[in-house]
Amino acid sequence: MALVKPMTNFGNVTTPKFGNTRSSSSGKWSTMIRMSSSSSTKKGKGAPKKAIKETLLAPRFYTTDFDEMETLFNTEINNNLNQAEFEALLQEFKTDYNQTHFVRNKEFKEAADNLQGPLRQIFVEFLERSCTAEFSGFLLYKELGRRLKKTNPVVAEIFSLMSRDEARHAGFLNKGLSDFNLALDLGFLTKARKYTFFKPKFIFYATYLSEKIGYWRYITIYRHLKANPEYQCYPIFKYFENWCQDENRHGDFFSALMKAQPQFLNDWKAKLWCRFFCLSVYVTMYLNDCQRTAFYEGIGLNTKEFDMHVIIETNRTTARIFPAVLDVENPEFKRKLDRMVEINQKLIAVGESDNIPLVKNLKRIPIVAALASELLAAYLMPPIESGSVDFAEFEPQVVY
Repeated sequence: MALVKPMTNFGNVTTPKFGNTRSSSSGKWSTMIRMSSSSSTKKGKGAPKKAIKETLLAPRFYTTDFDEMETLFNTEINNNLNQAEFEALLQEFKTDYNQTHFVRNKEFKEAADNLQGPLRQIFVEFLERSCTAEFSGFLLYKELGRRLKKTNPVVAEIFSLMSRDEARHAGFLNKGLSDFNLALDLGFLTKARKYTFFKPKFIFYATYLSEKIGYWRYITIYRHLKANPEYQCYPIFKYFENWCQDENRHGDFFSALMKAQPQFLNDWKAKLWCRFFCLSVYVTMYLNDCQRTAFYEGIGLNTKEFDMHVIIETNRTTARIFPAVLDVENPEFKRKLDRMVEINQKLIAVGESDNIPLVKNLKRIPIVAALASELLAAYLMPPIESGSVDFAEFEPQVVY
């Protein structure tokens, strides 16, 4: 699954809303994720743990209405299911092109040892966030594979094979953390992390976008570093060319799922929701990455140029299936993103101040209102009518 997740949370809702309704037992703005030091894990249960902050923009864990999912993929109920198409996709996943791709070598530890200072911590955070995102996909796909096994064995097996891919990615990233003498406690994450509920159609929109934006992020970084090897400071990026094809295949599968559910694509509500999820995913990525410009500068990329390239290419790909998308190539869209970055920086500054919680919350009110205003203005920009329930041949363009 992609490196970014939607910033919003939905329960049983029927109309788009901006903002984050994610619940927390503590009511605070962040929680902590447990990370262990791999250099001391052999000492037993008493090994020290390192806390990793989980913010509102952090990767999420998702759950859904599995009973509704079973109904959607019941061949006796849904006549739109093209089983021949799913059979063909299943054979594609069974081929497992990357079965032997994720094999580490001594370059990893050597490169990690050479990364020092702020850049080292930035890479640790990159690996931790990426591992969390991939593991989130593994959990969701694994449960869908289990729940749909009787209703639609073909679709269920595809979900199980996608969970295989996500587990492989998460494990590879967690191994990368071991190069820095750390490791995510994935068992603890499974039990302790709060799960965001999405209705099935929202799972389709969000996950399709997540997989496709992941493809464009990975392939863009790979091609950039291939052309500029002097910035190849950690060998994991060399694996991105094949890795991104997993993301692409996952996205194509979700495209096929949406084709089988035309009610999610063919009315005015679908257009509103598709625009909303595009905005949510794009804004989340942009704000996240602009907080971490040192990482992208460390591999020779201009953060905002990289993000806009990824957003534009993802939007063009998404327009093949979504009934409406944002006009991200309108210069005003980027201006709004940049204003959101400035507002988000003010929010971060308030959170890091020494004020008492009450004062912080009072200071946040006008800033959050300003952010909501920019989000609404971006959402209300004239959209691009798009979409087709026919598969278009996916032909990645040369990026650099």
